[in-house]
Amino acid sequence: MKRYIAIILTVMSVGVLSAQNGGGNAQQSEIGDPDPERVTGSPRESLKEVSVDKFEQDGFWQVYIPSDNGFALGRLFAGGPTPDKKGALQDEASLNISDNNVFGVKIDFIRRAYTNIYINAIRPIPIEGISKTVSVWVAGRNYNHRLYLIIEDSRGRYFEFLMGKMNFQGWKKMSVVIPPQNGDSNGIVQNDYHYTADTGIRVVGFRIDIDPMEAYGTYYLYLDDLRAVTDLFFEEDREADDPRDNW
Repeated sequence: MKRYIAIILTVMSVGVLSAQNGGGNAQQSEIGDPDPERVTGSPRESLKEVSVDKFEQDGFWQVYIPSDNGFALGRLFAGGPTPDKKGALQDEASLNISDNNVFGVKIDFIRRAYTNIYINAIRPIPIEGISKTVSVWVAGRNYNHRLYLIIEDSRGRYFEFLMGKMNFQGWKKMSVVIPPQNGDSNGIVQNDYHYTADTGIRVVGFRIDIDPMEAYGTYYLYLDDLRAVTDLFFEEDREADDPRDNW
């Protein structure tokens, strides 16, 4: 009797080892082939860095400061970071796209105060896909003023994200991470799987929080090459004949 039990246990052990080492095909065929992307661990993303605005259009950006705190002026200037410093976008290598100007801001303070400067686009600039990061090149003239990015999500709600202090010399690339969408949709919403339109975010502009200890005299600021890293997976996967729900 003991010999029969030993034989049965041996057969069961061999079966378990076979299933672990290479005999899992039977179980796999029952549940179907697994998602290859899930098996390899690669996310369903198609990340790409795109140009949002190069600050080449005169009159497209406006500057504002409360009139009791100062006077604001914004205009284009020739110049910007060197091409080697910025890096060229792959899709623009063969295109003749103008990139000669920067947007300059001049503020004349008339009193020290906790105040804000707004640099807004005439109309919000849409970014295709699901944005991951947004960056802009800044010459902040080494002041402790803080730069914020203002965006509008797919539901028309406004959000502001701190990009950092502008206490540095020369040009610097300032970036901010766009938070991922929450399941309860209480935060920023870039995509609604029920609809095929109004995805992504739109750049409204920038806000500068002025350090009152440095709110005197004349302040200069320059912006160039607004970019975003965006996920274009859903845009590339969209059927060409799928109607958009925006009528």
